[in-house]
Amino acid sequence: MSGQKVTLAILAQLAGVSTSTASRALHNNPLIKKETRDKIQKLAKENNFSLNAAASRLRLQKTNVIAVIINLEKETEQSIDDPFLLKVVSDINLAVNQKGYELLLSNSYMAGEDWHGYFISGRRADGLIVVGQGKNQDNIDRAARFGTPLVVWGDPKTPATYPIVGSDNFLGGKTATEHLLAKGATRFLFLGDPQHAELGERYRGFQSAIDLTDKRFDAELVPIDITSDAAYKAINQKLRTDGLTFDAIFACSDMVALGAMKALKERYISIPNDVRIVGFDNIAMADVSHPSLTTIAQNTKAASRLLVKKLIQQLHGEVATSEQVEIQLVSRQSS
Repeated sequence: MSGQKVTLAILAQLAGVSTSTASRALHNNPLIKKETRDKIQKLAKENNFSLNAAASRLRLQKTNVIAVIINLEKETEQSIDDPFLLKVVSDINLAVNQKGYELLLSNSYMAGEDWHGYFISGRRADGLIVVGQGKNQDNIDRAARFGTPLVVWGDPKTPATYPIVGSDNFLGGKTATEHLLAKGATRFLFLGDPQHAELGERYRGFQSAIDLTDKRFDAELVPIDITSDAAYKAINQKLRTDGLTFDAIFACSDMVALGAMKALKERYISIPNDVRIVGFDNIAMADVSHPSLTTIAQNTKAASRLLVKKLIQQLHGEVATSEQVEIQLVSRQSS
């Protein structure tokens, strides 16, 4: 390279990596493999290259902002006004503020597909907390491959290259169904779409509890969107088509459970005498509904503290791992 001033772009080309990877390697970022860091640092020394200190400080300046992305499916009618999502965001905001950061709330529509470019390269935030794995984790995986500091609210048993914090959804589904079995239920509905990572685990727990009994019980999957309206319509349709062929419902969320309850009550079907219902989340409305809703409580406060802790660990160059929080059955009038 005699006679030519070596730039960061040229150095990256020599190393066969992207400019951003070369920059991170020169800053000894632990997200870049040690072999790659050593190779690029050696090339820089051989070519008398050093980063402009002022420009480097500007590029590395922290925003002191953590972005929270509500990861919604394109076809869903679920939105940020879902009470459970509001509860999670509120708890995350408190945990973020307690660590001296500000929260930037966004959704997957606004961020598009390039989360790293939009939030990190665009200097809108230092790192991401993603609420919900959804049916497809491509955008999350892509951001992680670009070295985005991120942590996900989801099912911690999911194999991933990034930390996931969430409840034991399998145990939650199993516990809810065992409760319904103990109450004498024999004909079950599961309301929810198992293609979602978390809901799939709840459905597996539901199936496991039924399979472990020494009797044969009817168990039907009704795959619906995660909204009360979808549940209301699904139960009405089932009652019109088949009549009352079930005596228990395990709903994938409290909002889904409340929609099902509305449909049943409008037809004067008694809860819990005719149909027992268990939800999932323990939102505030579960306690004040009539009848009050039996549900699986998720510890969103503890989870939020862990989400923020694990993101800050990454911002400091430390390794963060997935972690599970406890669930609890809250028995009320609906079962």
